[in-house]
Amino acid sequence: VYSGLRALQFTLPQTTTEIDNAAVKDIAPTRDVLFARVYTKFDSTYNVPGSNHNGITISANYPGPGTKPNGRNFFLFLLQNNMWANAPAPGYSQLYVYHPEQRSNWGDLWFPDGRILPNILIPSNFGPYFVPRPNFVPLRNRWYCYELMVKANTAGRCDGRAAFWIDGKLIADFQNLRMRDINTLKIDRVQLTLQAKTCTRLTRKWYDNLVVAKSYI
Repeated sequence: VYSGLRALQFTLPQTTTEIDNAAVKDIAPTRDVLFARVYTKFDSTYNVPGSNHNGITISANYPGPGTKPNGRNFFLFLLQNNMWANAPAPGYSQLYVYHPEQRSNWGDLWFPDGRILPNILIPSNFGPYFVPRPNFVPLRNRWYCYELMVKANTAGRCDGRAAFWIDGKLIADFQNLRMRDINTLKIDRVQLTLQAKTCTRLTRKWYDNLVVAKSYI
């Protein structure tokens, strides 16, 4: 545990079949802006290359993967770590995003330095005030404080924002965003997750002291 008597433990067994663990909190009333903070730790041998989703999700009406949003139906932001480009385990801290301008049906990966996958050679458009920051890889077997903020845009404007902090330090701040074309599409869910398509050995991730709020925690 990080503090207290209990933490939430997710386990991935050794497997070649996709497994998805999740703890879900529906938000009512729904919100235009939401912050979610949690302390989290990867186990000392965590090493999950390939498709691997883990961390905090803030979403609106998310139906599942494989569909590009149209601005009126859903959006999703997942703060996770992923071993892209041979990053050491557990991988770079990044946002996995479903939004109307995404580059494939399977969402984008946004990195603190401003690069986007897929089609990494295409420049991003996070606006004139975007500041590229160093990509970050956390240590395993160490507690970190992760905080994610999502602010939905005003319909007809690209004034949305998503940012995340680790141990109180701003790691990435994505601006000039369009998530929705109708103001009635609002944040309705926070989720903690651990998912992988394959896992070469039993591995775990822990979460503790989750807080969901209307302002920075």
